[in-house]
Formats: sequence, C-alpha cells, structure tokens
Amino acid sequence: MVFWRKKNKSKQAEQEARDDALLHPKGEPGLELPTEHEAEIGPDLRHELDETTAEIIADIDEAPVPDHTPNGDAKEAEELDADHSEEGGWLSRLTAGLSKSTNRFTKGLADLVTKRKLDEETLEQLEDMLIEADLGPSTAAKIIADFSKDRFGKEIEAEEIKQALADSMSEILKPVASHLEIKKPEGGGPFVILVCGVNGAGKTTTIGKMAYKYHFEDRLSVMIAAGDTFRAAAVEQLQIWAQRASATFLSKDIGADAAAVAFEAYVQAKAQGADVLLIDTAGRLQNKKNLMAELEKIIRVLKKQDENLPHATLLVLDATTGQNAFSQVETFKEMVNISGLIVTKLDGSAKGGVLVGLADQFGVPVYKIGVGEGIKDMQPFNPEQYARALVGLET
Repeated sequence: MVFWRKKNKSKQAEQEARDDALLHPKGEPGLELPTEHEAEIGPDLRHELDETTAEIIADIDEAPVPDHTPNGDAKEAEELDADHSEEGGWLSRLTAGLSKSTNRFTKGLADLVTKRKLDEETLEQLEDMLIEADLGPSTAAKIIADFSKDRFGKEIEAEEIKQALADSMSEILKPVASHLEIKKPEGGGPFVILVCGVNGAGKTTTIGKMAYKYHFEDRLSVMIAAGDTFRAAAVEQLQIWAQRASATFLSKDIGADAAAVAFEAYVQAKAQGADVLLIDTAGRLQNKKNLMAELEKIIRVLKKQDENLPHATLLVLDATTGQNAFSQVETFKEMVNISGLIVTKLDGSAKGGVLVGLADQFGVPVYKIGVGEGIKDMQPFNPEQYARALVGLET
C-alpha cells in the first residue's frame, strides 16, 4: 500500500512537471506579476505563465474595462437570425428532424399491427424496431418488457402502441431533462463553462447560441475563449459568433497552449467582472489518449486557480452519430467528469432514439437540444415532446 502511494505521488509530480514545461518554456526565469494580481493568481502559478500571458495580465489595469452592461440591440440580433429562420417553428423542425426514426417506426407498425393480438413475435419485432432507432438493446428490452406487462395476448392498435412507447420513453427521459443554472461563485469571478466534444459535433455554434441567450435573454455579461488553437477557421468562426452575441472574445496564436488560453481567459474575465466565461476546446476523438489528456490538463490548470473550476463541463453530441454517442459519453464522463449534454443536429436525419438510450444508461443531464444553425435554434429539452415526436405522435 505504501509503495502504491509513493508511486502514485511520483506519477502526479511527473504530470505536474510536464504541465509546467508546456506552460513555461525551459530555461526562462519565473515571471514577476504585478502586486495587485498576486491574490488572484497566487505565487505558485507564476512559473506556469508564458510571456504573452504575463503581458496580458500586466496590461489589465491600464486597459479600459469594457462596459459589461448588456448593450446589444436584441432587435438587431433577431434580424441577424432571420436568415436562419424556417417556416413552422422550432417544434415542427424537431419533428421533421426525427423523421428518420418516425417514418421507419410508423411504417413498421403499419406492417406489424392490424388489430392483432400482442404475441411474442410481435414483441420481438417491436424490440428490433426500437434497436434500429438507436435506443440500444438493453433500453429497448426494458421498454418492451414494461409495455407487454398488461397487454400480452390482447388486441392492440398502432396508435395505442405509439402512445405506450412514448410514455415509457418519456419516463426514462424525464430525470435527465435539466437546466444549467448560472450561479455567482462564492469567491467571485465568472461562472466558467468548458465545452468539449468530438470533431464536427457543433461546439462553436453551441457556444455562440449559449452566449446569445445569456446576454440578450438573461442580461449577463459574457466572455468567450477560443481554446481550439489548432484551426484558424475555428477561431474566426467563434469570433463572429461572439460579435453577434455581444460577448468579449479572447484568442491566441494558432498552436498556442490551450490550457494557457483558458487560464488567461479566466484572469481577464475575473478582472473585468464578466458573469460567464465560455471556453471552447478543440474537437477530439474519444479514443485519442493524447488529445483527451490535453483536455484533462486544461481542467487541472483551471483548478490551480480555483478548485471549483470549471463550474460546468458540457459534452456536445451530434445526434446523427447514433451508437457512437454511447462511446463518447462513456469516455468523456470517465476522463473529465462531464456535468451535462447538449445534443445538436436534430434537424438532420438523426435516429434520435439514442438520446433515450443515453438517458437510461448514463443519466447525464441534458440541458439543450439543437435543431438548426440559427442563433435561437437551441432550446431546453422537453422529454414529453421529444418522445412523442420520436414515435410519430402529434406534439
């Protein structure tokens, strides 16, 4: 036991040394920070800052502090959003987005049920349909078992099946339907949200939509940090979203250390009195250990500033990925302890049953779902509406 502890401490020390080496090039002397920032940053972090970071911090007192009173014109923002609007409203786009699951399910029921008694063969076919909709085998089996309890051997119609399955799915989804509450941290500073996910999941647009809501609807001041330092296009896209949402924007050169970006953003956001700090991260596949390790490093560096950081770590999931979403949630949950999900691209050809399976298997809160590229096309997750749309019932 003693040997194991010593080995563990040694590994931790080695990891911290690697972090220090990346944040502070070898051979450079420790940086002297302005006295007024020592309480915020702490002397133990001076050696982890590069020259660019030190210059930014040194300039904070001299630079004029932006007016963080919400000053954007909401009407103008809504006009910008008009280009992305579609007829029929948000709910109809959700229903249309789930059409791949709905159409297949409705057609299957029509072929399966014509006032016939519910038998083993019918139940097996229903279970197969749920698995094809990406609910996953265990969740599909659970729903069918619940569905058949009081109905086995009885005549049943398609609409009754739809209603019963929608009710079962809704019960699974209700516990994860949640709201991300923005609270003022006890020690001051912004509420920090770290956003992660695989390549192409929609992290950038998600951050833009969140910033828009916090600024124009919740009347909060927002800063966005471009932690994806691999792609210039990602930084440019995020900056455009920041402008639309009237959010302060921070970025560094391409190739810069992402953990340093997160750290600098927190220092600036705290000094300027921002309410919310949204940190973007580079897209990373869940099976790439080096990229996942970088994400862990960002969190470690933030925690050296405040052990409660980040206050929320959100995983953005592309609804079109199907069963691969299970692997993503499992890995990110294990590596960085994600606190919630945002599911995007439900306006595409998504087999949306995967969300039911995720709720059943992991129980991770679902904060928002997205059905378009527009700045207001991300809405709170409503389990009843979602379940009904999934099986083809009117919502």
